[in-house]
Amino acid sequence: MLKYRLISAFVLVPIVIAALFLLPPVGFAIVTLAVCMLAAWEWGQLSGFTSRSQRVWLAVLCGLVLAAMLVMMPEYHHAVYQPLVEFSLWASLAWWLVALVLVLTYPRSAAMWRHSKTLRLIFGVLTIIPFFWGMVALRGWHYDENHYDGALWLLYIMILVWGADSGAYMFGKLFGKHKLAPKVSPGKTWQGFLGGLLTAGIISWVYSAWADLAVAPSTLLICSIVAALASVLGDLTESMFKREAGIKDSGHLIPGHGGIMDRIDSLTAAVPVFACLLLLVFRTI
Repeated sequence: MLKYRLISAFVLVPIVIAALFLLPPVGFAIVTLAVCMLAAWEWGQLSGFTSRSQRVWLAVLCGLVLAAMLVMMPEYHHAVYQPLVEFSLWASLAWWLVALVLVLTYPRSAAMWRHSKTLRLIFGVLTIIPFFWGMVALRGWHYDENHYDGALWLLYIMILVWGADSGAYMFGKLFGKHKLAPKVSPGKTWQGFLGGLLTAGIISWVYSAWADLAVAPSTLLICSIVAALASVLGDLTESMFKREAGIKDSGHLIPGHGGIMDRIDSLTAAVPVFACLLLLVFRTI
């Protein structure tokens, strides 16, 4: 299993970096749209749709909705200024606050959505669509002035999430004693959680010193810590839905890693929350 994980990582990481820095915003948006369609396909299983044809239609519908939203945008690289995108990012902030309550009160909270495919689909919409717009909005950061500013921001949030996850894993292995959310994800501990936040703070400090981000270090630190918190919540939320669906992995597309949602669950929360804080709350654009 470890061998497959390493091979997949060595293949995927260069592809992700190439997509960030080599694709124009439209091309990047199309690639992100394809990823979101795969995520929608897997979310169909989390929503209780076991039929392959139903999940295919969910993926197609997701792609059509996102494509229609893209076509409606007058200028793709100024996406954050559009009401549709602003609404998506604010909706994401609201959804992850709701998700926090659902996770903290699980399994009692599952009584309200366990038997409702509609509610679970709505949760999927609030997860996938804001993630798409968070990715697109960050990639378009100052695109007229520098084609790579947005790519640096997206690279940063990915390093932040992956670094915080690695920090949490190491601290959890070394010092983990007290369970964070045993009914949702028994492997996570408070010590690992705090270690992940510490790692996120260090990454924020190092990255702000290395890259010319034109953002106050204190602002970046606040956005980064909140995004790291959101990434943990994204992971826990997907674990909660998978537990209710009775599955271990959201899919089997990536050898050794499971499905697309298993790889981007933390990012689906961290990216739109980070974009919302950076672009709409602190207005750093």
